[in-house]
Amino acid sequence: MSLWILGVLIIALIAIRVPVGLAFLGPSLLYMFLEGHSVGLGFRQAFNGVASFPLLAVPLFFLLGAIANRSGVADRIFEFALALLSKVRGNLGYVNVGTSVGFSWMSGSALADAAAMGKIQVNAMEKAGYSFRFASGLTASASLIAAVMPPSIPAVIYASVAALSTGALFAGSVVPALMMAGSLVLTVFFLTRKNENLETTPFDWARVRRATVRMAGPAVAPIIILGGILSGLFTPTEAAAVGAAYMALLGFGYRTLSWRSLLDAVRETAHTTASISLILASAVLLGWILARERVPQAVAEAVTSITDSQLVFLLMINVLLIVLGMVIDATAVIMIVVPVVMPIAVEFGVDPVHLGVIIIVNLMIGLLTPPVGSVLYVMSSVTRRGVDEVFRGVVPFLVPLLIVQLLITAFPQIVMTLPHLLGL
Repeated sequence: MSLWILGVLIIALIAIRVPVGLAFLGPSLLYMFLEGHSVGLGFRQAFNGVASFPLLAVPLFFLLGAIANRSGVADRIFEFALALLSKVRGNLGYVNVGTSVGFSWMSGSALADAAAMGKIQVNAMEKAGYSFRFASGLTASASLIAAVMPPSIPAVIYASVAALSTGALFAGSVVPALMMAGSLVLTVFFLTRKNENLETTPFDWARVRRATVRMAGPAVAPIIILGGILSGLFTPTEAAAVGAAYMALLGFGYRTLSWRSLLDAVRETAHTTASISLILASAVLLGWILARERVPQAVAEAVTSITDSQLVFLLMINVLLIVLGMVIDATAVIMIVVPVVMPIAVEFGVDPVHLGVIIIVNLMIGLLTPPVGSVLYVMSSVTRRGVDEVFRGVVPFLVPLLIVQLLITAFPQIVMTLPHLLGL
Protein backbone atom coordinates (compact mmCIF):
# COMPACT_ATOMS: atom_id res chain seq x y z
CA MET A 1 0.00 0.00 0.00
CA SER A 2 2.86 2.40 0.83
CA LEU A 3 4.18 2.02 -2.72
CA TRP A 4 0.82 3.02 -4.17
CA ILE A 5 0.70 6.06 -1.89
CA LEU A 6 4.22 6.94 -3.03
CA GLY A 7 3.26 6.75 -6.71
CA VAL A 8 0.04 8.73 -6.33
CA LEU A 9 1.77 11.50 -4.36
CA ILE A 10 4.60 11.82 -6.90
CA ILE A 11 2.16 12.05 -9.81
CA ALA A 12 0.02 14.61 -7.94
CA LEU A 13 3.00 16.79 -7.02
CA ILE A 14 4.39 16.75 -10.58
CA ALA A 15 0.92 17.59 -11.92
CA ILE A 16 0.79 20.76 -9.79
CA ARG A 17 4.31 21.72 -10.99
CA VAL A 18 6.23 21.05 -7.78
CA PRO A 19 9.97 20.84 -8.65
CA VAL A 20 10.87 17.27 -9.57
CA GLY A 21 13.49 16.88 -6.84
CA LEU A 22 11.01 17.81 -4.11
CA ALA A 23 8.22 15.78 -5.78
CA PHE A 24 10.43 12.68 -5.44
CA LEU A 25 12.02 13.44 -2.07
CA GLY A 26 8.91 14.24 0.02
CA PRO A 27 6.89 11.11 -0.85
CA SER A 28 10.02 8.94 -0.61
CA LEU A 29 10.69 10.12 2.95
CA LEU A 30 7.02 9.56 3.78
CA TYR A 31 7.37 6.00 2.49
CA MET A 32 10.39 5.47 4.76
CA PHE A 33 8.32 6.66 7.74
CA LEU A 34 5.28 4.52 6.88
CA GLU A 35 7.47 1.43 6.42
CA GLY A 36 9.11 1.95 9.80
CA HIS A 37 12.52 2.98 8.46
CA SER A 38 14.59 5.82 9.83
CA VAL A 39 14.23 9.03 7.82
CA GLY A 40 17.96 9.43 8.43
CA LEU A 41 18.50 6.23 6.42
CA GLY A 42 16.63 7.87 3.55
CA PHE A 43 18.90 10.91 3.63
CA ARG A 44 21.99 8.67 3.78
CA GLN A 45 20.81 6.71 0.73
CA ALA A 46 20.23 9.95 -1.16
CA PHE A 47 23.61 11.43 -0.19
CA ASN A 48 25.57 8.27 -0.97
CA GLY A 49 24.00 8.19 -4.43
CA VAL A 50 25.52 11.53 -5.43
CA ALA A 51 28.84 11.17 -3.55
CA SER A 52 30.49 9.85 -6.70
CA PHE A 53 33.72 10.93 -8.39
CA PRO A 54 32.38 10.34 -11.94
CA LEU A 55 29.41 12.63 -11.18
CA LEU A 56 31.86 15.41 -10.30
CA ALA A 57 32.27 15.77 -14.06
CA VAL A 58 28.71 17.13 -14.30
CA PRO A 59 29.26 20.53 -12.59
CA LEU A 60 32.64 20.83 -14.33
CA PHE A 61 31.04 20.36 -17.74
CA PHE A 62 28.37 22.88 -16.74
CA LEU A 63 31.18 25.30 -15.84
CA LEU A 64 32.92 24.61 -19.16
CA GLY A 65 29.74 25.45 -21.07
CA ALA A 66 29.05 28.57 -19.01
CA ILE A 67 32.59 29.90 -19.57
CA ALA A 68 32.45 29.06 -23.30
CA ASN A 69 29.16 30.95 -23.55
CA ARG A 70 30.64 34.05 -21.91
CA SER A 71 33.92 33.84 -23.84
CA GLY A 72 32.22 34.54 -27.16
CA VAL A 73 33.01 31.08 -28.55
CA ALA A 74 29.51 30.72 -30.00
CA ASP A 75 29.99 34.00 -31.92
CA ARG A 76 33.26 32.78 -33.43
CA ILE A 77 31.74 29.46 -34.51
CA PHE A 78 28.78 31.31 -36.02
CA GLU A 79 31.04 33.70 -37.96
CA PHE A 80 33.18 30.82 -39.27
CA ALA A 81 30.18 28.79 -40.49
CA LEU A 82 28.56 31.85 -42.08
CA ALA A 83 31.77 32.78 -43.89
CA LEU A 84 31.93 29.32 -45.46
CA LEU A 85 28.27 29.27 -46.51
CA SER A 86 27.67 32.96 -47.23
CA LYS A 87 26.49 32.41 -50.83
CA VAL A 88 24.25 29.35 -50.24
CA ARG A 89 20.47 29.83 -50.25
CA GLY A 90 19.16 29.10 -46.78
CA ASN A 91 22.69 29.55 -45.47
CA LEU A 92 21.65 30.70 -42.01
CA GLY A 93 19.66 27.50 -41.56
CA TYR A 94 22.76 25.40 -42.28
CA VAL A 95 24.89 27.73 -40.18
CA ASN A 96 22.43 27.29 -37.32
CA VAL A 97 22.91 23.51 -37.33
CA GLY A 98 26.66 23.72 -37.93
CA THR A 99 27.12 26.17 -35.07
CA SER A 100 25.23 23.86 -32.72
CA VAL A 101 27.48 20.97 -33.75
CA GLY A 102 30.59 23.09 -33.12
CA PHE A 103 29.37 24.42 -29.78
CA SER A 104 28.24 20.95 -28.71
CA TRP A 105 31.87 19.81 -28.42
CA MET A 106 32.18 22.23 -25.50
CA SER A 107 28.80 22.62 -23.82
CA GLY A 108 27.28 19.15 -23.24
CA SER A 109 23.91 20.70 -22.45
CA ALA A 110 20.92 21.38 -24.70
CA LEU A 111 19.77 24.22 -22.45
CA ALA A 112 23.16 25.95 -22.58
CA ASP A 113 23.22 25.59 -26.37
CA ALA A 114 19.68 26.94 -26.72
CA ALA A 115 20.49 29.93 -24.54
CA ALA A 116 23.73 30.72 -26.38
CA MET A 117 22.47 30.11 -29.92
CA GLY A 118 19.06 31.67 -29.36
CA LYS A 119 20.62 35.01 -28.54
CA ILE A 120 22.72 35.03 -31.71
CA GLN A 121 20.83 33.19 -34.40
CA VAL A 122 17.10 33.84 -34.13
CA ASN A 123 17.50 37.60 -34.49
CA ALA A 124 20.03 37.21 -37.34
CA MET A 125 17.73 34.81 -39.20
CA GLU A 126 14.68 37.07 -38.84
CA LYS A 127 16.67 40.00 -40.26
CA ALA A 128 17.67 37.83 -43.24
CA GLY A 129 14.04 36.98 -44.11
CA TYR A 130 13.38 33.78 -42.15
CA SER A 131 10.18 33.49 -40.16
CA PHE A 132 10.36 33.47 -36.37
CA ARG A 133 8.82 30.01 -36.23
CA PHE A 134 11.43 28.56 -38.57
CA ALA A 135 14.33 30.29 -36.80
CA SER A 136 13.26 29.43 -33.26
CA GLY A 137 12.14 25.90 -34.14
CA LEU A 138 15.42 25.08 -35.87
CA THR A 139 17.52 26.65 -33.10
CA ALA A 140 15.63 24.72 -30.42
CA SER A 141 15.88 21.44 -32.35
CA ALA A 142 19.58 21.85 -33.16
CA SER A 143 20.36 22.54 -29.50
CA LEU A 144 19.61 18.87 -28.71
CA ILE A 145 22.81 17.89 -30.53
CA ALA A 146 24.82 19.36 -27.64
CA ALA A 147 23.37 16.85 -25.17
CA VAL A 148 24.05 13.87 -27.47
CA MET A 149 27.43 14.79 -28.96
CA PRO A 150 30.27 14.25 -26.46
CA PRO A 151 31.02 15.64 -23.97
CA SER A 152 27.37 14.98 -23.09
CA ILE A 153 26.21 15.67 -19.53
CA PRO A 154 23.33 13.13 -19.76
CA ALA A 155 25.88 10.56 -20.98
CA VAL A 156 28.05 11.19 -17.90
CA ILE A 157 25.04 10.65 -15.64
CA TYR A 158 23.92 7.52 -17.51
CA ALA A 159 27.44 6.06 -17.44
CA SER A 160 27.63 6.64 -13.69
CA VAL A 161 24.26 4.99 -13.02
CA ALA A 162 24.93 2.05 -15.37
CA ALA A 163 28.57 1.58 -14.20
CA LEU A 164 29.60 1.96 -17.83
CA SER A 165 32.67 3.41 -19.55
CA THR A 166 31.98 7.08 -20.27
CA GLY A 167 34.44 6.95 -23.17
CA ALA A 168 32.50 4.09 -24.80
CA LEU A 169 29.23 5.96 -24.44
CA PHE A 170 30.81 9.14 -25.82
CA ALA A 171 32.11 7.20 -28.84
CA GLY A 172 28.71 5.58 -29.38
CA SER A 173 27.01 8.99 -29.36
CA VAL A 174 29.04 10.61 -32.15
CA VAL A 175 27.34 9.04 -35.19
CA PRO A 176 23.77 9.50 -33.82
CA ALA A 177 24.55 13.16 -33.08
CA LEU A 178 25.85 13.66 -36.62
CA MET A 179 22.74 11.90 -37.96
CA MET A 180 20.58 14.35 -36.01
CA ALA A 181 22.52 17.23 -37.56
CA GLY A 182 22.22 15.69 -41.03
CA SER A 183 18.46 15.18 -40.69
CA LEU A 184 18.01 18.83 -39.69
CA VAL A 185 20.18 19.97 -42.62
CA LEU A 186 18.00 17.98 -45.04
CA THR A 187 14.88 19.52 -43.50
CA VAL A 188 16.35 23.00 -43.92
CA PHE A 189 17.11 22.20 -47.56
CA PHE A 190 13.54 21.14 -48.33
CA LEU A 191 11.99 24.06 -46.43
CA THR A 192 14.19 26.78 -47.97
CA ARG A 193 15.01 25.58 -51.50
CA LYS A 194 12.15 27.52 -53.14
CA ASN A 195 12.35 30.63 -51.00
CA GLU A 196 14.11 33.28 -53.08
CA ASN A 197 13.66 36.03 -50.48
CA LEU A 198 16.34 34.73 -48.13
CA GLU A 199 19.38 36.98 -47.85
CA THR A 200 22.82 35.79 -49.02
CA THR A 201 26.20 37.50 -49.44
CA PRO A 202 29.07 36.97 -51.90
CA PHE A 203 31.74 34.45 -50.92
CA ASP A 204 34.89 36.20 -49.61
CA TRP A 205 38.16 34.31 -49.08
CA ALA A 206 39.53 37.08 -46.86
CA ARG A 207 36.49 36.73 -44.59
CA VAL A 208 37.00 32.96 -44.43
CA ARG A 209 40.68 33.39 -43.48
CA ARG A 210 39.82 35.84 -40.69
CA ALA A 211 37.09 33.57 -39.37
CA THR A 212 39.41 30.56 -39.49
CA VAL A 213 42.06 32.36 -37.44
CA ARG A 214 39.42 33.37 -34.90
CA MET A 215 38.25 29.73 -34.69
CA ALA A 216 41.71 28.26 -34.10
CA GLY A 217 41.61 28.57 -30.30
CA PRO A 218 38.11 27.15 -29.73
CA ALA A 219 38.81 24.30 -32.18
CA VAL A 220 41.50 22.98 -29.82
CA ALA A 221 39.04 22.55 -26.92
CA PRO A 222 37.30 19.38 -28.20
CA ILE A 223 40.70 17.89 -29.08
CA ILE A 224 41.83 18.38 -25.49
CA ILE A 225 38.58 17.12 -23.94
CA LEU A 226 37.64 14.20 -26.17
CA GLY A 227 41.18 13.29 -27.16
CA GLY A 228 42.13 13.16 -23.50
CA ILE A 229 39.17 10.93 -22.58
CA LEU A 230 39.35 8.54 -25.54
CA SER A 231 43.14 8.18 -25.28
CA GLY A 232 42.92 7.42 -21.57
CA LEU A 233 45.01 10.47 -20.65
CA PHE A 234 42.14 12.01 -18.63
CA THR A 235 39.10 10.72 -16.84
CA PRO A 236 35.91 12.58 -17.88
CA THR A 237 36.10 14.56 -14.61
CA GLU A 238 39.71 15.58 -15.23
CA ALA A 239 38.97 16.38 -18.88
CA ALA A 240 36.09 18.65 -17.83
CA ALA A 241 38.36 20.49 -15.37
CA VAL A 242 41.15 20.90 -17.95
CA GLY A 243 38.61 22.01 -20.58
CA ALA A 244 37.10 24.62 -18.26
CA ALA A 245 40.57 25.96 -17.40
CA TYR A 246 41.54 26.11 -21.08
CA MET A 247 38.32 27.90 -22.01
CA ALA A 248 38.89 30.45 -19.23
CA LEU A 249 42.45 31.11 -20.43
CA LEU A 250 41.12 31.46 -23.97
CA GLY A 251 38.49 33.96 -22.83
CA PHE A 252 41.01 36.04 -20.92
CA GLY A 253 43.40 35.88 -23.89
CA TYR A 254 40.68 37.14 -26.25
CA ARG A 255 39.66 39.73 -23.62
CA THR A 256 36.06 38.55 -23.94
CA LEU A 257 36.03 37.12 -20.40
CA SER A 258 36.41 39.25 -17.28
CA TRP A 259 36.76 38.21 -13.66
CA ARG A 260 33.19 39.37 -13.11
CA SER A 261 31.83 37.23 -15.95
CA LEU A 262 33.91 34.27 -14.72
CA LEU A 263 32.33 34.70 -11.29
CA ASP A 264 28.91 34.84 -12.96
CA ALA A 265 29.72 31.55 -14.72
CA VAL A 266 30.68 29.97 -11.39
CA ARG A 267 27.45 31.23 -9.78
CA GLU A 268 25.37 29.90 -12.69
CA THR A 269 27.15 26.54 -12.40
CA ALA A 270 26.54 26.40 -8.64
CA HIS A 271 22.84 27.17 -9.11
CA THR A 272 22.43 24.56 -11.85
CA THR A 273 24.46 21.96 -9.94
CA ALA A 274 22.38 22.46 -6.80
CA SER A 275 19.18 21.89 -8.77
CA ILE A 276 20.57 18.80 -10.53
CA SER A 277 22.02 17.41 -7.29
CA LEU A 278 18.63 17.57 -5.56
CA ILE A 279 17.09 15.68 -8.48
CA LEU A 280 19.89 13.11 -8.48
CA ALA A 281 19.74 12.54 -4.73
CA SER A 282 15.96 12.22 -4.58
CA ALA A 283 15.94 9.93 -7.63
CA VAL A 284 18.57 7.69 -6.00
CA LEU A 285 16.37 7.33 -2.91
CA LEU A 286 13.33 6.59 -5.06
CA GLY A 287 15.35 4.03 -7.02
CA TRP A 288 16.38 2.33 -3.75
CA ILE A 289 12.72 2.11 -2.74
CA LEU A 290 11.73 0.65 -6.11
CA ALA A 291 14.51 -1.93 -5.84
CA ARG A 292 13.41 -2.83 -2.29
CA GLU A 293 9.85 -3.34 -3.56
CA ARG A 294 11.21 -5.55 -6.39
CA VAL A 295 9.72 -3.29 -9.05
CA PRO A 296 12.46 -4.09 -11.62
CA GLN A 297 11.69 -7.80 -11.32
CA ALA A 298 7.95 -7.18 -11.69
CA VAL A 299 8.54 -5.01 -14.77
CA ALA A 300 10.86 -7.64 -16.26
CA GLU A 301 8.25 -10.36 -15.80
CA ALA A 302 5.56 -8.17 -17.35
CA VAL A 303 7.68 -7.25 -20.39
CA THR A 304 8.91 -10.78 -21.08
CA SER A 305 5.34 -12.05 -20.87
CA ILE A 306 4.35 -9.62 -23.64
CA THR A 307 7.20 -10.16 -26.11
CA ASP A 308 10.47 -11.97 -26.69
CA SER A 309 11.56 -9.60 -29.48
CA GLN A 310 14.45 -7.22 -28.81
CA LEU A 311 13.11 -4.65 -31.27
CA VAL A 312 9.61 -4.69 -29.75
CA PHE A 313 11.15 -4.27 -26.29
CA LEU A 314 13.18 -1.27 -27.47
CA LEU A 315 10.12 0.28 -29.11
CA MET A 316 8.26 -0.13 -25.81
CA ILE A 317 11.14 1.64 -24.06
CA ASN A 318 10.90 4.46 -26.62
CA VAL A 319 7.20 4.95 -25.95
CA LEU A 320 7.79 4.92 -22.18
CA LEU A 321 10.60 7.47 -22.47
CA ILE A 322 8.59 9.78 -24.72
CA VAL A 323 5.80 9.86 -22.13
CA LEU A 324 8.16 10.33 -19.17
CA GLY A 325 10.28 12.88 -21.01
CA MET A 326 7.21 15.04 -21.61
CA VAL A 327 6.58 15.52 -17.88
CA ILE A 328 9.79 14.74 -15.93
CA ASP A 329 13.31 16.14 -16.10
CA ALA A 330 15.68 13.98 -18.17
CA THR A 331 18.15 13.59 -15.30
CA ALA A 332 15.48 12.16 -13.01
CA VAL A 333 14.26 9.77 -15.72
CA ILE A 334 17.79 8.43 -16.26
CA MET A 335 18.32 7.87 -12.53
CA ILE A 336 15.01 6.01 -12.10
CA VAL A 337 14.53 4.18 -15.39
CA VAL A 338 18.05 2.85 -16.00
CA PRO A 339 18.25 0.60 -12.91
CA VAL A 340 14.80 -0.78 -13.80
CA VAL A 341 15.28 -1.45 -17.52
CA MET A 342 18.99 -2.36 -17.57
CA PRO A 343 18.54 -5.95 -16.31
CA ILE A 344 15.69 -6.46 -18.79
CA ALA A 345 17.79 -5.03 -21.64
CA VAL A 346 20.65 -7.40 -20.81
CA GLU A 347 18.17 -10.30 -20.87
CA PHE A 348 17.09 -9.22 -24.36
CA GLY A 349 20.72 -8.96 -25.49
CA VAL A 350 20.80 -5.14 -25.78
CA ASP A 351 24.25 -3.61 -25.33
CA PRO A 352 24.29 -1.03 -22.46
CA VAL A 353 25.95 1.53 -24.76
CA HIS A 354 23.21 1.10 -27.37
CA LEU A 355 20.54 1.39 -24.68
CA GLY A 356 22.21 4.52 -23.28
CA VAL A 357 22.20 6.34 -26.62
CA ILE A 358 18.55 5.37 -27.21
CA ILE A 359 17.58 6.74 -23.79
CA ILE A 360 19.56 9.97 -24.16
CA VAL A 361 18.32 10.82 -27.67
CA ASN A 362 14.74 10.03 -26.68
CA LEU A 363 14.84 12.17 -23.55
CA MET A 364 16.42 15.05 -25.46
CA ILE A 365 13.50 14.98 -27.91
CA GLY A 366 11.32 15.25 -24.80
CA LEU A 367 12.91 18.67 -24.14
CA LEU A 368 11.00 19.93 -27.20
CA THR A 369 7.58 18.63 -26.14
CA PRO A 370 5.06 20.22 -23.76
CA PRO A 371 4.14 20.43 -20.96
CA VAL A 372 7.69 20.49 -19.51
CA GLY A 373 9.78 21.08 -22.68
CA SER A 374 12.67 22.91 -21.00
CA VAL A 375 14.24 23.99 -24.31
CA LEU A 376 10.94 25.56 -25.36
CA TYR A 377 10.92 27.71 -22.23
CA VAL A 378 14.57 28.71 -22.70
CA MET A 379 13.88 29.78 -26.29
CA SER A 380 10.75 31.62 -25.16
CA SER A 381 12.75 33.47 -22.52
CA VAL A 382 15.61 34.35 -24.88
CA THR A 383 13.36 35.54 -27.72
CA ARG A 384 10.58 36.97 -25.52
CA ARG A 385 7.94 35.17 -27.54
CA GLY A 386 5.30 32.68 -26.44
CA VAL A 387 6.13 29.02 -25.76
CA ASP A 388 3.24 27.97 -28.03
CA GLU A 389 4.74 29.92 -30.94
CA VAL A 390 8.16 28.32 -30.40
CA PHE A 391 6.58 24.86 -30.27
CA ARG A 392 4.75 25.43 -33.57
CA GLY A 393 8.15 26.19 -35.10
CA VAL A 394 9.61 23.01 -33.60
CA VAL A 395 6.94 20.63 -34.99
CA PRO A 396 8.39 20.25 -38.54
CA PHE A 397 11.79 19.37 -37.08
CA LEU A 398 10.45 16.73 -34.69
CA VAL A 399 9.76 14.40 -37.64
CA PRO A 400 13.41 13.98 -38.78
CA LEU A 401 14.59 13.66 -35.18
CA LEU A 402 12.08 10.88 -34.52
CA ILE A 403 13.17 9.12 -37.72
CA VAL A 404 16.78 9.21 -36.48
CA GLN A 405 15.64 7.80 -33.16
CA LEU A 406 13.89 4.89 -34.89
CA LEU A 407 16.99 4.18 -37.01
CA ILE A 408 19.19 4.16 -33.92
CA THR A 409 16.77 1.80 -32.21
CA ALA A 410 16.45 -0.63 -35.12
CA PHE A 411 20.13 -0.72 -36.17
CA PRO A 412 22.52 -1.08 -33.19
CA GLN A 413 25.56 -0.93 -35.47
CA ILE A 414 24.93 2.80 -35.94
CA VAL A 415 25.84 3.23 -32.29
CA MET A 416 28.27 0.37 -31.73
CA THR A 417 30.61 0.59 -34.75
CA LEU A 418 32.78 3.48 -33.51
CA PRO A 419 33.24 2.12 -29.94
CA HIS A 420 34.26 -1.24 -31.45
CA LEU A 421 36.72 0.43 -33.84
CA LEU A 422 38.27 2.32 -30.91
CA GLY A 423 38.38 -0.82 -28.79
CA LEU A 424 36.12 0.65 -26.12
